Amino acid sequence: MTRFILIRHALTDAVGKTITGRLPGVYLNEEGKRQVSVLADQLKGLSVDAIYSSPMERAIETAKTIATRHHLNVSVLEELNEIDCGDWSGRTIEELRSERSFQLFNSFRSGTRIPGGETMPEVQLRMVNCIEKLVNKHREQTVALVSHGDPLKAIACFYMGIHLDLMHKIEIKPASVTILEVYEETARITSMGSIYY
Repeated sequence: MTRFILIRHALTDAVGKTITGRLPGVYLNEEGKRQVSVLADQLKGLSVDAIYSSPMERAIETAKTIATRHHLNVSVLEELNEIDCGDWSGRTIEELRSERSFQLFNSFRSGTRIPGGETMPEVQLRMVNCIEKLVNKHREQTVALVSHGDPLKAIACFYMGIHLDLMHKIEIKPASVTILEVYEETARITSMGSIYY
């Protein structure tokens, strides 16, 4: 069995307001730094063998704080990146609400492409492929992955057998933890969206 500690990056000023996607230069705010410090202390007692992060700054900041407590280096994996938000990058959620493509994306995630960006099935495929690759590399180990809300929801949907159109029913808050255990014959989520701050 490989145990994954799936962590959403901590809070930024843009969370819930602006679609940052893969825009560079989005860092944790003061509350986010506090959140991840508390989370890192809570995870300190766990035996973590490796930590991987999305290439986005907010994820790397989160991962490095946790890695320091475990005396580990952070490995960056492109597969853990935020969803490619294409033409929506940098726009506010409020200004997108009236656009048909945004409405469709929020009601039909499995079949709507973000203009100039990814579909959720593409995100789910790259995330699950990453998990499977790491299972082969880290058998009988515990691995921390720091990523983003929708990609982590996509993992949860896959391993729980939940359709992507229902992913909005899953809440993955900033600096929250989901535990995924992958066995040879099955997989299970033992904790979802737990918050320690």
